[in-house]
Amino acid sequence: MAISLTPAALDHARKFVSGGNATGIRFGIKRTGCSGWGYVVELAPAVQADDSVFDVEGLQVLVDAQSLPLVDGTRIDYVRNGINQEFVFDNPNATAQCGCGESFTTRTEAA
Repeated sequence: MAISLTPAALDHARKFVSGGNATGIRFGIKRTGCSGWGYVVELAPAVQADDSVFDVEGLQVLVDAQSLPLVDGTRIDYVRNGINQEFVFDNPNATAQCGCGESFTTRTEAA
């Protein structure tokens, strides 16, 4: 599988990368919230040894080895709602999400 970005997410990510000294964006997870995992999107200054690198129309999306099984196949969108703007994640591995939308659970943890 892979990581994909909508045109809106790709446009925003490219602007994000061009404004900093980065190779691409790092997409991953961290332990947080009431459901267990939260998404992280940040500038990636360099490729790390355990990274999988996805080329999305010329944009490098880097995912570390720990995160990859839990985010593989995720579609990233970027939405604007009033004054709010955010990345939105459609992750086929997520089985539940906390009420506030900050964190998610996967089949692995539900088992």
